[in-house]
Parts: sequence; C-alpha cells; structure tokens
Amino acid sequence: MSGNVADEGQRRRLGALQQLVVELGRKDFDRRHPDLELTPVTALICAYEEEANLPAVLAAMPATACGLDVTPVVVVDGGDDTTARVAQEAGAVTFVFPVNLGHGKALRVGYDLCVRAGAQFVVTLDADGQNDPQEMAGLLQPLVDDEADFVVASRRLGTDRSADQTRRAGVVFFAWLLNTLTGAHLTDTSNGYRALRTTLLADVVPRLEQDQYQTSELLITSLSRGWRVAERGATWHERQSGESKKGKNLRYGLRYATVILRTWRRERRGR
Repeated sequence: MSGNVADEGQRRRLGALQQLVVELGRKDFDRRHPDLELTPVTALICAYEEEANLPAVLAAMPATACGLDVTPVVVVDGGDDTTARVAQEAGAVTFVFPVNLGHGKALRVGYDLCVRAGAQFVVTLDADGQNDPQEMAGLLQPLVDDEADFVVASRRLGTDRSADQTRRAGVVFFAWLLNTLTGAHLTDTSNGYRALRTTLLADVVPRLEQDQYQTSELLITSLSRGWRVAERGATWHERQSGESKKGKNLRYGLRYATVILRTWRRERRGR
C-alpha cells in the first residue's frame, strides 16, 4: 500500500511539473501570438532537436490544400538546439516548451491550440522529412468531402522507401494487432501522418494520456468513440538526417504494443 501511495504522489508531482512547463510555454506563446486565429487547415509538427531537418519540411509546405489555406504550427518539445528559431524564421506559428515533455504531450498541446484558435482540420506530420507535405491534400480530401473524420496515411497502400525491414514488419504486426482488438480494417496504424477534424479532437484529446507513443492511443480512442476512420496511400521517406528519437526497434516495439493493449483495455472498460 505504501508503495502505491508513493507512486501516486510521484505521478502527481510529475503532472504538476509538466503543467508548469506547459503554462510557461503558453505564456510565451500568447505574448508572441495574441488573439491567434488559424486558417481552416493547420499543419501541426512536433519537433525535438530537428534544426537540420525542419527547414526543408517547412519549405515544402503547401500554402493551400483542397482549396483551403494552410498554416504551419510547430510545437518545439524542448531541446538544446535552434529548432525554435528555425521554425520562427520560417514563419511558422511556434509554441516552445522550456524542457522536453515527450511527443504525446507536445501533440496534445498542439491539438488544443488548433481547437482553440478556430482551425477546422489538422494534419500532423513529422519534422524529420519522412512525410511529404505535398501529399497533404490526399489525406485532407475525405474530410472535406465529409467521407471521414480521421484519415491515416498508409505506406503500405502507397510507397515505403525506408530500408529498415524490422520496422516494415512492425507496421504489419501492429496493424494486425490493432485490427484484431478493434475490428478495424487498416493497413498502417503506426503512421503519424494523418488528417483530423477538430471536432474529433475536441472529443478525443481529453481522454489521451500517453506522453510519448500516442499514435495508437489516438486511433483506438477515435475508433472506440465512433468516429469515421479512413486510409489513403502516401510515401514514407528515410529520415533526412540524424537518428530517430523513438528508440531502438525492440524497445520501441514493446512500448508501442503496450500502449495499444492499455488503450484498448481502457476504452473497453469505458464502454
């Protein structure tokens, strides 16, 4: 019992520290972007020490997609390099965490920002160049046509240019596992390139918990809540430079599978 009490106390302290970091970032953000109103489409990028890769991603960002204006928003998840300066100099709306909190936490803050600032659709993509911003319209079109609420990019329906055969096998396995648990029929459930309605985000984001491996949590929660999920083929490129922040294949795979199972159990109990 005493161990459980100590663990709970530690979780509360950690949560309070994370909230303080977010509030400091929000104070700085509100000073630089008072009364922000976003365009109908937001291209949301969460970046941790991606000063070398982010410029090319932002340079390739389309000004419009499906006839709607696009605004790039970058959430800088701490770090010691110049990622924040790179994003600001490129003209992106930039939210900066003073310290690293994790990709999932950065995404939740970015989602909340997009909902609050009036965006209709949010497209998330990586800062490392593995996703092609020019393919954004293909993901967005089913939302604009009211055929879906959540569209996942699929490298299996499109083109996978990566050389990591272990990661390729992992894509197949995770899709099988998630489909088996949820009854979905998706081919690529671990792809962070996706388009979402902000109405979906307003419903789903308050239920999210993961500070790191949030891709499957977001997808399973959306499916459990009855939102329409579709896929479109897309290209998956090799990282432009540097190493993945997700960790080695085995560690990443175990943690990702754990998040899938935990989220499925949580949503099953909730139903």
